Amino acid sequence: MAEVVLHIYDVTNSGSEKTNNTIVQINRFFKDGIGLGGIFHSAIQVYGNDEWSYGYCEQGTGVFSCPSGKNPMYTYREKIVLGKTDCTIFMVNQMLRELSREWPGHTYDLLSKNCNHFCDVLCDRLGVPKIPGWVNRFAHAGDTALEVAGNTAMRVKQAKTELVSASKVAYRFLANVTSNITNGSNGSNGSPQPSGTLNNSDNGNFRLQGSWFKGILNTAKPSTSTEIGNKEEDANHPITNQKKQSRDSDVLLFQ
Repeated sequence: MAEVVLHIYDVTNSGSEKTNNTIVQINRFFKDGIGLGGIFHSAIQVYGNDEWSYGYCEQGTGVFSCPSGKNPMYTYREKIVLGKTDCTIFMVNQMLRELSREWPGHTYDLLSKNCNHFCDVLCDRLGVPKIPGWVNRFAHAGDTALEVAGNTAMRVKQAKTELVSASKVAYRFLANVTSNITNGSNGSNGSPQPSGTLNNSDNGNFRLQGSWFKGILNTAKPSTSTEIGNKEEDANHPITNQKKQSRDSDVLLFQ
């Protein structure tokens, strides 16, 4: 059996001393102060004096090793013993070769595939507990936010598509009903028509589509108090109401 050790660093490789100091202060506040998390790099040590981790590179594997606790790119913070593995050194070497193929450097992603995710996978294969949640909590939070935003955008897009499809079906249905009524009033022989089709005499109904869509949108708007008052006044004056209906018909038929 071999001990498995997690080495944790503050991420201070920005190239700016001011930025690096800010990251250290953030980690002190969010991790040391309130125990929430921070911006960290992690690596796993098992069998020997080297630690194993993962990072970005344009070509080849992103898996690399260096002397434990001595990664020159970051500021060392602490180590945590995760447990002991039953894997032999031969099994661990085989494991690292497989991970080197599975984790190319160009697939590195700060939120969804970083060094902390790699350490979680390695710990799982070694049969020890995964790294503490606070080590990678900021990445998990960012990844979740992106996923929620993506799902919301997809739902909005789907809703718009379904609304347009439903509108088209409803319009075809209404056009077919109008066609049947017109045929009946003109002494049609009653022969059936394919659903959703129009007679030549009803070609003008296509002009109704724009008004029909406008009507759908207008019915979704709440009536104002002025509109409600006008409707009540029209109801009390049948002649005025009849004239308005006549004008509305003119607008629909002669657009």
